[in-house]
Order: sequence, then C-alpha cells, then structure tokens
Amino acid sequence: MNPVISVENLETSFFTKGGSFRAVNGVSFEIARKETLGIVGESGCGKSVTSMSIMGLLGGNGRVTGGDIRFKGKSLLNMKTPELEAIRGNGIAMIFQEPMTALNPVYRVGFQIDEQLMRHQLLSKKDAKEKTIEMLRLVGIPSPESRYSNYPHQLSGGMRQRAMIAMALSCDPEFLIADEPTTALDVTIQAQILELISELQQRLGMAVQFITHDLGVISEVADRVVVMYAGTVCEVATTADIFSKPSHPYTIGLLNSIPKIGEKRDRLETIPGNVPSPMRLPPGCPFQNRCPRATEQCRRERPQLEQLKEGHSVACFNKVVSA
Repeated sequence: MNPVISVENLETSFFTKGGSFRAVNGVSFEIARKETLGIVGESGCGKSVTSMSIMGLLGGNGRVTGGDIRFKGKSLLNMKTPELEAIRGNGIAMIFQEPMTALNPVYRVGFQIDEQLMRHQLLSKKDAKEKTIEMLRLVGIPSPESRYSNYPHQLSGGMRQRAMIAMALSCDPEFLIADEPTTALDVTIQAQILELISELQQRLGMAVQFITHDLGVISEVADRVVVMYAGTVCEVATTADIFSKPSHPYTIGLLNSIPKIGEKRDRLETIPGNVPSPMRLPPGCPFQNRCPRATEQCRRERPQLEQLKEGHSVACFNKVVSA
C-alpha cells in the first residue's frame, strides 16, 4: 500500500545572526491510510519542527535543506505556493500546539472555520456556518451557536484547543498532524477528542501523526512510535515493542520516568541533564552525555539506525536487546 505521507531523510535548518543550525537531521518515516504514527521525545527534540516542515510553515529563517516530503507520492517541496495552499488545511491539516497563537485574535472563531470551509469545500456561507457549529458541537464545546460568534480571547484555553481541533477536522483531511492536541484538556474531554479523531480516521481513512509527551496517550492511539532526540530518530517500532521491548537507552529512560500502577517508589526515575541545543551538539551520539551506557565509541561516532527485526530499528552502539 502506498503511504499517504512519506518523509525521506529530512533535514531542516535555521539561519540566525548567531549562525545556522540543523534542527532536524535525517528524519525518515511513512504513514499509511488509517494508521497513527506517534512521535515522542522531550521538548527541543525536533518533533514540532518536523511537522512545520511538512506544512511549509517554517518562517523566514527556516528552510528544508535536505531530503524530501511526499504527499500521496507528490513532493511538497517542489510545489508552488498556490498548489501548496490548496492542500494545506484541506488534504493536510494540523492541530497546533498553542491555539492562542494559531487562532487570529481579531476574527471570531466561527468566521475562521467558515473561511476554510468556503475556500476548500466550496460551501455557501450558510452551509459553512451550519457545519462549523456542528464541528464545535462534536468537539464538546457547550452552546456552540453562541460560541460561534466569540473571539479567541473569550474562550478558555481548553475551548480554544477544541476550536482548533474543530478547524483541523472540518475539511475531512487525508493526513492530520496532531501536535499535543489534548494538552490543555481535562481527561474526560481528552478521551472524547481522541475517540472523535479515531472515528473520523476510520471513516475517512486518515493518516495521523500524533505528537505528545504523554506516553499513556501514545499507548492508546498509536500503531507505531518514532522516538526523537536532538533532531534525530533514535528508535522506531510498533507501539507494542516500544512499551514491552524498548532498546534505546533514551526510550528506556522515558518509560522509566512514568509512574506505574502497583509499583511503589520514593522517587520517579529521571534522565539527568537536558536536551542539548542544536547549535552545541556533543560529538558522536547526541545522547552520549546523558546516557548510562555510553562508551568511548559513543563519544567519537554517531550511530545510525539499524534494524533489530522487521519494523524495529535503533540508533545505538550499546542497545538493549530483549529476549
């Protein structure tokens, strides 16, 4: 089956007065119809930059400097702006991490969703309003008829997040990027939103890229998981293998930091140190200065992804191999 989205050896760089740096370095993955790929890692690992590269929203100082991004077999990097704009928001949609900056503060919420529907779905103003109100209702916003006329600042953080989700799903996209879509929501609404995305995914055949820090959510929604660190992929596997047979020390560290039911510990385990700045990456493996299994080889050489078995690859010289 041909993938809906294919990211091939992606490199994304930013150019600043202080110099240039590569925020994403050689990232590759594919997502098929009805499949959900989870992307996890600490803040600063390149998850959102990867998504912004796909959407073509890097800003003036950011640029894809290597690799390719293909949507249904066609390179997004070779498209002219009008062609890309026709796909963005329609074929490819994104739930942004921070709705207060993604929603335009000077336009009413309903108008912003209407505008997308009228442009991409060619709906009349009346039909667009009806669908917008229905989408607001589907994502759990109370009194959607009145909230339709609210400005973003008149909504709570959770409601703004839900309005962003309604906007992203309104045009029935073939590929959805969900960047921390349920962070500002309580657990009840979170469950409803995840169920809604799952239902639409099955009905529309959507491919979903789900970015989150919540490994519990990943265990529920993802078919496969990509673990990113310092702009690179350090492990990729099925969700079952990531949770039952993690191999990279970073993946193991992330999983060990989660409290587990029935397990009594005085303190949760932590990964010492912080994700390095992309302008000051250590030599060799980017994780070597935080890794309990690091050796001299790790400090000299950068490991490449190697296949442990079909569907499970790890970039580590001292990986943990489960029986």
